[in-house]
Amino acid sequence: MDRSGKGILFLTRSAMIAAIYVVLTVFISAFNLASGVIQIRISEALTILPVFTNAAVPGLFAGCLISNLITGCAPFDVVFGSIATLIGAVGTYALRKKSPAIAALPPIISNTVIIPFVLKFVYDFPGSIPFFMLTVGAGEVISCGILGVALYSALTPVKNRLFGSSSPENSTSPDENASMENSRVSGDGSSSDDV
Repeated sequence: MDRSGKGILFLTRSAMIAAIYVVLTVFISAFNLASGVIQIRISEALTILPVFTNAAVPGLFAGCLISNLITGCAPFDVVFGSIATLIGAVGTYALRKKSPAIAALPPIISNTVIIPFVLKFVYDFPGSIPFFMLTVGAGEVISCGILGVALYSALTPVKNRLFGSSSPENSTSPDENASMENSRVSGDGSSSDDV
């Protein structure tokens, strides 16, 4: 695949991840769990996706930003909430070669540290920063630590089909890619690759 094709694929994957993040956030906001003192934003389970593709990093950031705008978050929440998700996604990408439980830690930590200050100083919710850290942290453990790791387990068997062999976990050299491509071409010259 040439550079422009890879760029289009990258943007498409990012956009799809952003769209899924938005849909899940809007859905869970109907139950008043997308924001507030007690939040279990199930869309944060997607923060495990940078283990499979670096396209997830901008996709998660854009998805969180759009979700926060759609669900009516305050401007500082839109900014700092999206930054917390971006930090988490970058951290997950950096830890992509570790176990999924370790890779899920950056979004848990970034949201547990950043969001309580938003709740206290932007929304002026009653309660203390440590209490908000406990509630946000618990929600992030559920979303990222439990649901995210479950998502990792569900996607691992189909990761090459969804994210291609050039995903961060499956990086190969150009020679290996050419060799794999030659082995996938059938006798009539058609490719069996339908990714």
